[in-house]
Amino acid sequence: MELVKNNWYAICTKARWEKKVAKQLEQKGIEYYCPLVKSERQWSDRKKIVLEPLFACYVFVRIQEKDSVLVKKIDGCVNFVYWLKKPAIIRNEEIETIRQFLNDYERIRVEKTKVNLADEVRIISGPLMEREGKVIEVKSRTVKVLLPSLGFTLVAELDKQHVQLVTPMSKIDPIVSLANGF
Repeated sequence: MELVKNNWYAICTKARWEKKVAKQLEQKGIEYYCPLVKSERQWSDRKKIVLEPLFACYVFVRIQEKDSVLVKKIDGCVNFVYWLKKPAIIRNEEIETIRQFLNDYERIRVEKTKVNLADEVRIISGPLMEREGKVIEVKSRTVKVLLPSLGFTLVAELDKQHVQLVTPMSKIDPIVSLANGF
């Protein structure tokens, strides 16, 4: 008997329909993830904390590829995110990284970015310790962690001393530390 694997996929939604699509997915028993962040909104008479989607116009679903037709029928779902003419598979590690960011940091934002090659770094302390990623930009205390299958960047403020440059030598010997330059 062959084990059929469910994969994570990103679906595009109509603008400001992320929570509505998530609710419909839940009602149909489809596993989904719609990461939400707290945001302070100002009205003329009051301020209010609201939950907003971290990724505008995106919701993640965990399904078998053959079930994509069911998802496309959901009101507000525009289509899947495609890569090489197939729905793009989002790695479990990327979904877990998003979840961990939301658990560990309060001030999170998403920036649309193109995938660029940059230095590889390893986080040497803190909640994301031992994770490696590509640095898009380092300013003051900000380190950007790239999620290449989505073309988005999660941004968390980390002290530069918590990041170490990864070189071919340090990949072989984890004791090697290149703190110079950071």
